[in-house]
Amino acid sequence: MNQWFVRLTEQMSLAHDDAAVADVLQKMTSDAGFRYFAYLNLQAETQTAISTYPKEWQVRYFEKKFAHIDPVVLNAKSRPEAFAWSNTVTPGMTKERRAFYGEASEFGIRSGISVPIKTGFGRMAMLTLASDEPNAGEGLDFSPVMAAASFGQVHSRMEVMRVRPTRVTRIRMKANELTCLRWCSEGKTAKDIADIENTTYGNVRFFIRNAKNVLGVTSLAQATALAKELGLI
Repeated sequence: MNQWFVRLTEQMSLAHDDAAVADVLQKMTSDAGFRYFAYLNLQAETQTAISTYPKEWQVRYFEKKFAHIDPVVLNAKSRPEAFAWSNTVTPGMTKERRAFYGEASEFGIRSGISVPIKTGFGRMAMLTLASDEPNAGEGLDFSPVMAAASFGQVHSRMEVMRVRPTRVTRIRMKANELTCLRWCSEGKTAKDIADIENTTYGNVRFFIRNAKNVLGVTSLAQATALAKELGLI
């Protein structure tokens, strides 16, 4: 697998558009003996993904906010190195986790390897290779350091290229909340917005507070930046 990670870095350096990125990741996934790949970017309450998982599973995963209970994601957040995983049910496992494993298995996602990296400013990204075999990731010999270095370069290239995700967290915000965030991004204060929109200062503060809650952030600066990044304003 160490040579595979070197090859991944090389091939990704030659990809110059979204289609080429997807082709490289799919080919490299197959070469490694896995069926699917999933590139997941996480920040606060939002996630974006580039993946070959079945579309129905991607929709279900995002709509049910499975990233909050997915054992692979939780493990990636708690440990800074690549690891193998499987959907093996063990005694004492919670009903919620059992149900998640069952649903994932229905779509042929039973085992694999994941490479998490911290990307700064409270964010993380991870690359997962998944198989419909029960223990595909077990016994693979690779250096966690090399895996992280390789994926770090892949992640940076995809960020620079602004590769379009196949799935993003659906953000449900009301028009008043989006309007206030947009005015804030233009440098307007809450009082300015109240005057412009012919509403009260209290209403503006209420709309902004709701917007921050929906986005899972604590500051107005975070809210406007994330809303712009997600194409909401």
